[in-house]
Amino acid sequence: MNIALIGYGKMGKAIEEIALQRGHHIVSKIDIDTIDQFTKENLSKADVAIEFTGPHSAYENLKKLMQFGTATVCGSTGWLEKLDEIQNDCKQKNGAFIYASNFSVGVNIFFEINKRLATLMNAHDDYEVQLTEIHHTAKKDAPSGTAISLAEQVLENLPRKTNWVNHISDIPGELEILSERIDPAAGTHKVKYSSAVDDIEIIHTAHTRKGFALGAVLAAEFLKGKKGIYGMKDVLNL
Repeated sequence: MNIALIGYGKMGKAIEEIALQRGHHIVSKIDIDTIDQFTKENLSKADVAIEFTGPHSAYENLKKLMQFGTATVCGSTGWLEKLDEIQNDCKQKNGAFIYASNFSVGVNIFFEINKRLATLMNAHDDYEVQLTEIHHTAKKDAPSGTAISLAEQVLENLPRKTNWVNHISDIPGELEILSERIDPAAGTHKVKYSSAVDDIEIIHTAHTRKGFALGAVLAAEFLKGKKGIYGMKDVLNL
């Protein structure tokens, strides 16, 4: 498979390594120094583009990719207020698109556990719930996209919580997400339910970026030749 990398930082390089190991070819590497190569002609050589940049560039990158009709896997976070627009662009172009806040296989299993736990805890309002996420200091957005996904899953399955906030709160309906930035953390997410008698915690800790990179390549392999909008649940058959 031919892959275009949109974003060639640490994640882009990790994705390249995994893709090459799996027998794929990198036909374009687009970053700030090679932005002139971000053209429809160059992207037409790719079966799938994998976009990992930042919150300030992802939206414009995705607008271009949808206009080009390029099947796209996106892992950038911090731009999701415009996700519906990008998905509509994809539909209008009869394209293919996967967005995930986290491509790690382990994290996506963790998502399913989180939803189930929140459902079970709904009947036990003596437990208070709090989320914590820890990342490296270079991460530009807070809370992380993964933490937001976890929080939204809790809100969906635990009606006594109505919205999430990125700070300590004494308002009962608010779900706290606490963000810490510590080097060299690759990413830790914790969901903790506390009562007067005990605590229940689920934790996912990433050791390297390789898990995220592998998931992104698996998503690209899944998306090749398809049309439509998918998620990691489709890729992993969860």
